[in-house]
Amino acid sequence: MKKSLLALAIAASATAPAYASTAISGGIWLNHQQTTEDTGSDNSEREASTLGNVNSEALILYIDHQQEDSDWQLSAEWRTGQGSFSDSANNNSGDTSGFHKLWVGYNFSEDRQLVIGKSQVPFGFGTINFWPGDMGLGGYGDQLDVGVKFSDKQDAISYDLAWYISDDFGASSTDTMDDNGHWGSSSTYRKVNTAVANIGYDLSPNSTVGLSYQKGELQDLTPTSDDSDSTFGGHNAWDVWYTGTYGNLGVMAQVMGTQRDGLDKIGAGADEVKTLRQSLTVSYATGPFNYYVEYTGVASDTDGNDADDMVAFAPGVSYNYGPGWIYAEYLTQSNYLDSNSDVADSTGDDAKFSAMYLTIDYYF
Repeated sequence: MKKSLLALAIAASATAPAYASTAISGGIWLNHQQTTEDTGSDNSEREASTLGNVNSEALILYIDHQQEDSDWQLSAEWRTGQGSFSDSANNNSGDTSGFHKLWVGYNFSEDRQLVIGKSQVPFGFGTINFWPGDMGLGGYGDQLDVGVKFSDKQDAISYDLAWYISDDFGASSTDTMDDNGHWGSSSTYRKVNTAVANIGYDLSPNSTVGLSYQKGELQDLTPTSDDSDSTFGGHNAWDVWYTGTYGNLGVMAQVMGTQRDGLDKIGAGADEVKTLRQSLTVSYATGPFNYYVEYTGVASDTDGNDADDMVAFAPGVSYNYGPGWIYAEYLTQSNYLDSNSDVADSTGDDAKFSAMYLTIDYYF
């Protein structure tokens, strides 16, 4: 979820080729969670008696490289640990280790680039908090998939065109190592063959409005399938978004519609799963502090789904202490998003969850 801001430059030896830049850096993060409300669970009572949980540690390795007199570059981020935001039951490694990103890029110019590998999906934007995550943007926020992406900027217009074979390395992984658990599972389905288009227009040097669209297929991963390579149904989504800064104030807003078709064919859901979503982030940066509050809301338009809207709020503050950041964040939400990224509850009534998070990261 976090990108390294500190890199260690590695000087090439006299017998090795000269490099314009080679950066190898690392980082750790530790999180303390205090659950205050969790419908249908005793987590809040248990954590009240134990003063919470510290069980989300992670070690991160970053590698960025570009050879002298070459337009090719490499960018990679590898994570391991319980706090790596990976799902061992549905990822490629079978544990909490894996590549968050791994791509090779060619720079045609300063603004024009082609990327091959696992990279950020150019669709709207994710949240800016650390631990509460994408909340109501689940499945369409902080996504990194495997494929090819072309990015360019012409005057006030920037755009991306991408094609993603799958959402992760491997034959059955549905894990993006940040926002996971919203694209089926390794025993049901995953998204494949997804085309993405994104365009942004600069209203001013500090504000941009844009439109994103994606459309693709779903791959059958059920154990009873005669052909695990078969595709069925499909998925599509659109997003209208805005980002702007006004002095120290930052504003990010978007409205999104999502749809998945044919999940009933493999017994994974309704014939047509549809949601309408919105999100708003307001932040204020001053010195080493950044204060923010984020809202997301999701309404299901799926036939037969009577769950009330999912609503989530996450206020927080981050402090830059030098080699990293310290975060204090709070999450409160009603209901949640299931593996089909549809609104769900766990009790037949609104499911409530609230928690306080204290996080520190350190980069070296």
